Amino acid sequence: MKKIKAVIFDWAGTTVDFGCMAPVQAFLEVFRQYGVEPTMEEVREPMGMLKIDHIRTMLKMPRIRECWEKQHGTEPGEEEAQQLYSIFEEKLLSILSFYSDPKPGVVEAVAKLRRSGLKIGSTTGYTDKMMEIVVPAAAGKGYAPDVWFSPDSTGQKGRPYPYMIFRNMEALGIKKVNRVLKVGDTVSDIKEGRNAGVWSAGIVVGSSEMGLTLEEYEALSPEERAEKCDETAQKFLDAGADKVFYTIEDLTEYLLG
Repeated sequence: MKKIKAVIFDWAGTTVDFGCMAPVQAFLEVFRQYGVEPTMEEVREPMGMLKIDHIRTMLKMPRIRECWEKQHGTEPGEEEAQQLYSIFEEKLLSILSFYSDPKPGVVEAVAKLRRSGLKIGSTTGYTDKMMEIVVPAAAGKGYAPDVWFSPDSTGQKGRPYPYMIFRNMEALGIKKVNRVLKVGDTVSDIKEGRNAGVWSAGIVVGSSEMGLTLEEYEALSPEERAEKCDETAQKFLDAGADKVFYTIEDLTEYLLG
């Protein structure tokens, strides 16, 4: 992995929005609007996918499906998924600008990677419309990858499909998959990297898989932090990650050290 030429980062939970809180809030609100109370585990399990696929996946979860049938008398299908997504998109677009700050250490780490000649790409579960808010907001705070691609650029085939990674490779001029490292904060990110044949790594602290805000994380004792980090790292390894980094500084030190 030492001959990496490009690092392709995810966005929310990886480089911006510590804990990936914006979509979580929007998913919770839209399901509650339909009389269904999802658990945090149910909301986060599909995280990283194209957002309509995320909603479809949640509606197929046995407990949510049962709750929906009790509330509405019918099984949820594609029509219901589209209705939910329409409300979800509106809610998310209204709050995204408040959840686009780079995570601690990201701006400095990416600058170091660039100075060493690495190219910086990115993929996301957000749509182009959502990224029109996130990209300039993050750039204003110092983080801007060389390129980014959403599922809108790949025929709505988001994670775990590998196509956004291939679009990055094309745009960045990288011809060998073993020269690319995909970095994300969800199981979907790991699967995306695996399916593309590139190196795949998870970021632990501030990830959706960890599911804590910065304040909640900092309030943990050293022992609790270690336990939570180890638990999250294992999820990435179980999903097939080649490497797990607790922070982006750890990743930079590994690649450049």
